[in-house]
Amino acid sequence: MAGSNPNAKPMNLTLNVWRQPSRTAQGNMVKYQVKDISPEMSFLEMLDVLNEDLLHKGDDPVAFDHDCREGICGSCDLFINGRSHGPEKGTTTCQLHMRKFSDGDTITIEPWRANSFPINKDLSVDRSAFDRIIQAGGYVSVNTGGAPDGNEIPIPKDIADRAFEAATCIGCGACVAACKNASAMLFVSAKVSQLALLPQGDVERKTRVENMVAQMDKEGFGACSNIGSCAAECPVGISLENIAILNREFLSAKATSNNLA
Repeated sequence: MAGSNPNAKPMNLTLNVWRQPSRTAQGNMVKYQVKDISPEMSFLEMLDVLNEDLLHKGDDPVAFDHDCREGICGSCDLFINGRSHGPEKGTTTCQLHMRKFSDGDTITIEPWRANSFPINKDLSVDRSAFDRIIQAGGYVSVNTGGAPDGNEIPIPKDIADRAFEAATCIGCGACVAACKNASAMLFVSAKVSQLALLPQGDVERKTRVENMVAQMDKEGFGACSNIGSCAAECPVGISLENIAILNREFLSAKATSNNLA
């Protein structure tokens, strides 16, 4: 494994973990000690060790979101020592390894802090607001016949590459957590750009951006102030250029729309 050290000694760590039994309950930080943590463990494996210890003591384990544990699904949304997904750039929480920390460290672990992402329990948050934004316009019209030939619609490589880069967004919400305004503009712009750049997205081009931005506002996400913390903390490197594309698409749609709201 790249960067591994088979001779690294196990670590003892102090964890400050946000505990909140339910969406409506009052939460607070709780301190835990974990011992003999291998530097080769992932961050989520370290939390598994903590939960095994809590279960052994008869305590309630810490709830946190995860699925693939391969940096693909975006579920492992944790705020670690004040940063989305932790200290390593371009990495999701499940890809973060404990060798990024040192013996004796204190690690503070919190859920995403945004009104639009209500806390379900402990470190688990409800990110269904993103799903509703996608449902509002993140689709294209297609014929339901046979699969079209992949080269039927020629697309310049630079355009295809930009669309693909936007499509790599995993919807984890790190951009929202990193933004002081809890803005979802980077996420929405990636979803708008990946379709707006391609000819297949032309049919819904205007209604897509209007509906997705309207749903974003309805969900209560904050405004974008162009600080750039969203792109800096994005684990897959979504570019701020997508926000410029979103703004152009939105202004163009509004200029020819009857919906002036």
